[in-house]
Amino acid sequence: MVSRAERSALANWWWTIDRWILAATGALMVLGLVLTMAGSPPVAERLGLPAFHFVHRQFIYLIPSVAILIAASFLSPRQVRRVALIVFLVSIALIFVALLYGHEIKGSRRWIFGIQPSEFLKPAFVILVAWAFSEGAKRRDVPAILLAILLLAAAVVPLILQPDFGQTMLVSLVWMALFFMAGLHWFWVVGLGGAGMGGALLAYKLLPHVRARVLKFIDPGAGGGIADTFQVDTALDCFLSGGWFGKGPGEGTVKRILPDAHTDFIFAVTGEEFGVLACLLIAAIFTFIVLRGLFMAARNEDPFCRFAAAGLVMLFGIQSAINMAVNLHLIPAKGMTLPFISYGGSSLISLGLAIGFLIAVTRKRPGAAIFAGARAEAFA
Repeated sequence: MVSRAERSALANWWWTIDRWILAATGALMVLGLVLTMAGSPPVAERLGLPAFHFVHRQFIYLIPSVAILIAASFLSPRQVRRVALIVFLVSIALIFVALLYGHEIKGSRRWIFGIQPSEFLKPAFVILVAWAFSEGAKRRDVPAILLAILLLAAAVVPLILQPDFGQTMLVSLVWMALFFMAGLHWFWVVGLGGAGMGGALLAYKLLPHVRARVLKFIDPGAGGGIADTFQVDTALDCFLSGGWFGKGPGEGTVKRILPDAHTDFIFAVTGEEFGVLACLLIAAIFTFIVLRGLFMAARNEDPFCRFAAAGLVMLFGIQSAINMAVNLHLIPAKGMTLPFISYGGSSLISLGLAIGFLIAVTRKRPGAAIFAGARAEAFA
């Protein structure tokens, strides 16, 4: 245990971070390994790989994820902004490189050099938008709304070109939530709502696979094709098969025919092998992190830290909710991972960066608070 009397950087870090969020994140990482062990062997066998191939890789990916989380949590707010700007620019560049030279997988070009750059774009985007709104709140000469719109365009256009409409929707929802927090006028509420509805309508009209997914979600009895609901139907069968308490580790049978059991549909595997109660526990951990983060954001007096913390936990929470809703067939299928639970290197490492940023901007900084108080008294 690190003593409060210690003055080292490690001691200062330990006593100023939110250890509850850190502990909850650690619990999700451990659960991710356990559930990957449950869901990935059938997939590995179908691909002719060793049974625990994905488990071993998940463990390997956790090492840089934890390292980046801890390293990012040591950063000051100014350093968080600088790192986010670099990550954002590099991610945008890599997305365009992927569009030109990446391999096409399931109709999209999202991968280059073995990574998915759009995953790293998300936390960096949230930090930069929070920066724009916080500067706008402090200085009237800063065009915060224009900067936020330009940042959204810079993030969304490359995602649409891939195409990756799931990530586009996620980024847009978080952006609108931060815009709302910044106190936008009702004119913007109506305008942004109309723009969002117009964009969704255009996607439905112009993109066959989007239209097919929506129609298939509304009417599962319609013909098969690109939006076939085999996976979501099988996911629901997993929940029904597991019941409240599950069939036991390794005893699941429906999961064996679920193509993405180790990634997008690992929540369904959890339901079959460990039961609905285990799914509720996982949902509770996600809820705790989101509510804890929002509570800390509300108490933070620094505008940037307040916007950044709220945006990061909303990004985390909305992505979790989308994945679980898809598994339960509450919304049309989206290719989105369950944070720290689903298999995936880019996802794990980018989430480590996001939580590291979150811990950094929510750290207690008594020195800054004392300085601010002294300065207020001096001008009183």
